[in-house]
Amino acid sequence: MLTVADSKMTDSKLSSFESPCNVAVIGANGGIGKALIQGLSDDPAAPSLIALSRRVGVDEGKGWLASKLELENETSIADAADFVKKTFGTLSAVFVATGLLHKNDSVQPEKSWRSLDAYALEKVFRINTVGPSLVAKHFLPLLRKDSKAVFACLSARVGSIEDNRLGGWHAYRSSKAALNMILKTLSIELSRSNPNAICVGLHPGTVDTALSKPFQGNVKAEKLFTPEISARALLSVVNRLQSTDTGKCFAWDGEVIPY
Repeated sequence: MLTVADSKMTDSKLSSFESPCNVAVIGANGGIGKALIQGLSDDPAAPSLIALSRRVGVDEGKGWLASKLELENETSIADAADFVKKTFGTLSAVFVATGLLHKNDSVQPEKSWRSLDAYALEKVFRINTVGPSLVAKHFLPLLRKDSKAVFACLSARVGSIEDNRLGGWHAYRSSKAALNMILKTLSIELSRSNPNAICVGLHPGTVDTALSKPFQGNVKAEKLFTPEISARALLSVVNRLQSTDTGKCFAWDGEVIPY
């Protein structure tokens, strides 16, 4: 017979992970990052959380720790990983909830090849591809080996080469396609040293955050998610992942997105 405690655990988005469950969220000050932290802090599994971001603005004292991680600075990433190792030892899950689509007038999604710009291309790739790659370099060794562990990065459906029907958005599409290849390659190497670990990309849908704000005009209301709804959906997807899913990219509803 289920007890009250058992019943609550069935509602956990972390029910497939073994206890103790330690989780790191990178990009914790972003819309989806904050929602992941909040959703995990309310989870019946009571995971130990570390919120990592460029500016430490996520409140501590609400069930999680907060520390600094600068995505464009490998020393900062390495220092953050060292702090996590000393604090938690190992991690059950790492969420990299970072991304760049636009920034003032210096970075804007291209409507045609005529808009291609070296600075914008480099900046988008540094945030969307290089940063998560370096996070993987320093955080994959922290994944626990005795049970299921997940390394997940926010990707995007528009990063799918097969799914590209419209063109445009060259830097963003390409950076996410490159991220998908990085994750696939990491998954192969990771499976050799840690068969229980899963490495995936996650498409959160169109979420009402600063990243998508200028481009929501043509999005139907039912297709525009709040960060909380998206985070809940992504956590549910991650909870259902099995070792055979490693190296894939999943949408918020569990659909596998072709590369």
